[in-house]
Amino acid sequence: MTTTDTTEAAPGADPAGTAKHPVDQRPPLARLGALGAQHVAVMYTGCVAVPLVFGAAAGLDTATIGLLVAADLFIAGLITVVQSLGIGRLFGVRLPVVAGASFTAVTPMITIEGEYGLPAVYGAMIAAGVFGMLVAWPFARLVRFFPPVVRGTAVTVIGLSLVGKAVDLIAGSDPSDPDYASMDRLGLAAGVVALIVVLTRFARGFLAQTVILIGLLAGTGASAVMGMTDFGSVSGADWFGAPDPFHFGAPEFPPAAVVSMCVVMLVIFAESTAYLMSVGEMTGRPVGRAELARGLAADGLAGSAAGVTTSFPDTVFAQNVSLVRMTGVRSRFTTAAAGLLLIALGLMPKLGEIIASLPGPVIGSVSLVMFAMVALTGIRTLSQVDYDGNENGTIVALALSVGMIPVVAPTLYDDFPSWFRIIAGGSISSAVIVAFVLNLFFHHLTVRRTKEHA
Repeated sequence: MTTTDTTEAAPGADPAGTAKHPVDQRPPLARLGALGAQHVAVMYTGCVAVPLVFGAAAGLDTATIGLLVAADLFIAGLITVVQSLGIGRLFGVRLPVVAGASFTAVTPMITIEGEYGLPAVYGAMIAAGVFGMLVAWPFARLVRFFPPVVRGTAVTVIGLSLVGKAVDLIAGSDPSDPDYASMDRLGLAAGVVALIVVLTRFARGFLAQTVILIGLLAGTGASAVMGMTDFGSVSGADWFGAPDPFHFGAPEFPPAAVVSMCVVMLVIFAESTAYLMSVGEMTGRPVGRAELARGLAADGLAGSAAGVTTSFPDTVFAQNVSLVRMTGVRSRFTTAAAGLLLIALGLMPKLGEIIASLPGPVIGSVSLVMFAMVALTGIRTLSQVDYDGNENGTIVALALSVGMIPVVAPTLYDDFPSWFRIIAGGSISSAVIVAFVLNLFFHHLTVRRTKEHA
């Protein structure tokens, strides 16, 4: 006679009683909310820095920047949920990852805006997103052409090239302004950075994981005391509202702009590939070709969705990858909870208006730290590269040099055709192209020697 096991399955087990993989275990609701909020706290500043930097460079008013921030949070949340939970066999890596606006796209977007206008920026983004979804599976098969020497160079240049944007926010963008680089602005920024350094050294637990957010809040409080804040436009913003599709008009698709954003999408793929594989390793669920392709396809989906909602292309956030390693919490439902929270924040325009009104020195100082951390991530990847008896040193050196040209000599390409300036005039795209081509030349296009016969 066969007996039936009436023992109730333990938490984290499937109906048959077999323990689920930690990635698929769902924590209790209260703990799930706290863990999701923690992920949001870690990535929030880095995510909203992108619309703030781009909005300032494009000369947008505070109300419009507030709309960009809200759309940015909404898309980040949407793609985070997709990456965590997945959509069939098409989208989502189904790992604990958080998506956020990629700094990779900032410089090309600014260049395209100056040459063609905002409708071209978002038209090129839509096209690049479609391109990303189409090439996600082939790219997953060609990942060997983006080894650490290429990925590390790309991420390093991303961080270094954006330092100037953070400095502009701190000092001001107009040298003729009497307030430019004033002691109040520089002192406030230095104080915020010093606070972050001290907290990084002495804080523990959740406090240590939210030092950027604490620096942002403390800096805003100090700026209010110094009379450097202006939240006058917040009262006119709505509490709730959906993203405004095609806010800047019907999208336009200049070929050079589209090509530039497609290159950006490939760089984002290179970034996400490194992070997705890292998360797979640390959670004990290795990322295969199918999982990688679904994760990259979600990046492509983010690009097109962002183009429609006037947001920004998303990538896997390194900060949250580090948080998974630090906390040991491997459940993908924690990041799904973070995604739902981001969606809710994106549907509150008043919150976006508050963030857009934060003083430049405060945003610039925390952005400076975040950009430095991005560069550090690239440097750590480059430290894994073998430089002995090969040409990897040449690849890194030349790619970094070419990538920094637009930073140290921003007017060098002014007399070149617009298509060239958009593609090669950006630090990130030019560095990736050089690293990719040189890696092919040195390591994949070698002439095979024929065996000599006696």
